[in-house]
Amino acid sequence: MPLTASMDKASPYALGLFRIVIGFLFACHGASSLFGVFGGSMGTGATVPAGTWPYWYAAAIQLVGGVLVMSGLFTRSAALVSSGSMAYAYFVEHQADALLPLQNHGEPSAMYCWAFLLLVFTGPGALALDHVLATLRRGRSASDAAVTA
Repeated sequence: MPLTASMDKASPYALGLFRIVIGFLFACHGASSLFGVFGGSMGTGATVPAGTWPYWYAAAIQLVGGVLVMSGLFTRSAALVSSGSMAYAYFVEHQADALLPLQNHGEPSAMYCWAFLLLVFTGPGALALDHVLATLRRGRSASDAAVTA
């Protein structure tokens, strides 16, 4: 079997692993800001005060979106909201400081934005709870059709 064929077979698993790692890292950012773990908000050891715009809301999106993406549950929707959150972070919080992400410290926001946008279009890959839900829905549809027939 040629190398490209075996790589094609592995691509759903590579995408699934990508999704899990990106979701985990994103959730860690939210947990640090909301709960003060992993060094706390921006490395201060503190938490973001509840309801503070936009930081508390961004942290909530990071935690919830990260957990959903990591588990592969509602992946496309969670990734879309997370991508939008990071686009907002980049253009509102970072872009005013300098033009390029390297200059304005917006690289993480830009990278997360594009990584989540990729997941919106590719889907969750392998090892996702979205696949379990789809299987359950198909099973219910088949059993509903059998009952009505």
